[in-house]
Amino acid sequence: MSDTFKAFYISQNEEGIRKEIKQVGFDELPQNEVLIRVAFSSLNFKDALSASGNKGVTRNFPHVPGIDAAGIVVKSNTPELVAGAPVIVTGFDLGMNTWGGFGEYICVPASWVAVLPAGLSLREAMGFGTAGLTAGLSIQKIVEAGIEPKDGAVVVSGATGGVGSMATAILSRLGFEVTAISGKTENTFLHNVLGAKTTIGRSEFVDKYNVKPLSGADFAAGVDNVGGDILSGILKAVKQNGVVTSCGNVASVELNTTVFPFILRGITLSGIDSAQAKMSLRQQVWNKLATIWKPQYLDEMVQEIEMEQLPEKLDELLQGKAKGRYVLRH
Repeated sequence: MSDTFKAFYISQNEEGIRKEIKQVGFDELPQNEVLIRVAFSSLNFKDALSASGNKGVTRNFPHVPGIDAAGIVVKSNTPELVAGAPVIVTGFDLGMNTWGGFGEYICVPASWVAVLPAGLSLREAMGFGTAGLTAGLSIQKIVEAGIEPKDGAVVVSGATGGVGSMATAILSRLGFEVTAISGKTENTFLHNVLGAKTTIGRSEFVDKYNVKPLSGADFAAGVDNVGGDILSGILKAVKQNGVVTSCGNVASVELNTTVFPFILRGITLSGIDSAQAKMSLRQQVWNKLATIWKPQYLDEMVQEIEMEQLPEKLDELLQGKAKGRYVLRH
C-alpha cells in the first residue's frame, strides 16, 4: 500500500473554494479505530453543500466530502470488525468534518460501521446510501404503525430525489399504491422504474390539500422530504391514525398547520434523522433493504460515475436536476 490515496479534495483560500482531485497522505486521515478501503460512495445534497464550502455542513478545510461509504476493512482495533469484512458507513460525522467517501480510504470510529448484510453488494449498498436508509427508516415507522397496502395509498413528496425515489420504490415493492408529488409529473421514471401509481404536481397538491384546516382523507400515510406547504398539506390529507414522516426542508423549514390533524384524526408526525440513528436500528433496516425491501429495479435507479464527474453531478444536486441516485466508483 502506497503512502497516498486519491481523493476529491476541497480547500479554501482568499479566492474562495477550490475543488480538485489529488493524492493525499494517510497521515491526513483522523486516527480512529477502523481503516476502510472505499469501493463505492454516493452523492447527496449534503455532499453538494459541503463541496461548496457551506459552513453549516463543513466547518474546517481542507476537506474530503462523502457522507456515505461502502468498502472493505483494512485495519481494525476492534474484534467485531476484522480485516477483509465488507462494511457500510453512513451519517454520523462522515463527510461533514470527518473525511468522507469521496476519498479511496476513510478512518472512522467502530461505532459508525455497519456490517454489509448477505444479499447486498457494496454497489447496491451505495445505491441506497443515506437516502435509502432514510427512506427505510420512514417506511419502518409506517409498517410499525400497522398500516398495510389495503389501508390506502401512501403519498411521497420529492419523489424523483434521493429519499423520495427510494421511498417510492420500496413502498411499491411492498405492494403499496404510491402517489408521487413531484415537479416532474410527466416523468416515466416515476412510473416505470419507481412504481408510482399516480403523480401530482407540487402546486396542484398544495392548492388541493393545503387550503382548509383539514382536507379529504385520501392517504393512509405520507413520506415528506421537503417540508413547508407540502408537509402541511400531507398532514391534512392523511386518514385516521395515519403516520407522516418528515426528513427534509428544501422547500421550507416552516410548518403552518393546526392541531386538527392530530386531535381529530390521531395523525402521528414522526421525524427521521438517519445520521444519528442507533446502530441496532440501522442494521435492522439494512437487513430488510438487502431482502424483502429491495426495489425490483434498483440497478435502473442508479447511475454510476467516476471521480472526475463529481463537480458536474454535485451541481445537478444543488440545482434540483438529479434523477434517482448517483454512485461513485473508486
